[in-house]
Amino acid sequence: MLQQIFEQAEAQSWPEIIAVITAVLYLGFAIREKIVCWIFAAISTAIYAWLFIEARLYMESALNVFYFIMAGYGWYVWTSGSDNSHKRPIVVWPLKVHLIAISVALLLSAASGYGLSTYSDAEFPYIDSLTTWFAIWGTFLVARKVLENWWYWLAIDITSVFIYWSRDLQLTSLLFVIYIILIPIGLISWTRSMRAQKHVEIRSLSPYLQQGS
Repeated sequence: MLQQIFEQAEAQSWPEIIAVITAVLYLGFAIREKIVCWIFAAISTAIYAWLFIEARLYMESALNVFYFIMAGYGWYVWTSGSDNSHKRPIVVWPLKVHLIAISVALLLSAASGYGLSTYSDAEFPYIDSLTTWFAIWGTFLVARKVLENWWYWLAIDITSVFIYWSRDLQLTSLLFVIYIILIPIGLISWTRSMRAQKHVEIRSLSPYLQQGS
């Protein structure tokens, strides 16, 4: 496996190498809640949109166009939701919201998977559709800084490793292995940040609570 990765790295064009590097930088900065992560996301996704067309993973290509747009949206939300002293807070959304989102994503995956399998030469149309629609939802959660995004990405990235490896995109497959390793770090880091933010909010409210008592 490693030999195959090294062989592809030697033969691979610079676009995929740059896409992989900037994608890793995106996740690394996202874990640390650094807004610069969206710049690297834009670079990586722009390159991948083209690479996936060549691999006949059309839903993945469309997904990366969406990622590119969401990079701008994420930059805007993270900027507008913070000031010079505080980051945009991390939040948790109700289970009901996630159940509705999962149901919608499954229905959309079935519809687009059928369309791709019937009217195109797409590889893995249903799996490709599944990861695409859930990734759209997951990206929105990252932009809104919703803690649960990390669980979605864990499932998406595990599936993506198989898809990319089978399409001779070993470097990209390795990228998603790295993602899988980093996801628990992101979950722990964001959880700590959320708890710290709540602690700060409680401390800031304590004088008012004392006055009320």
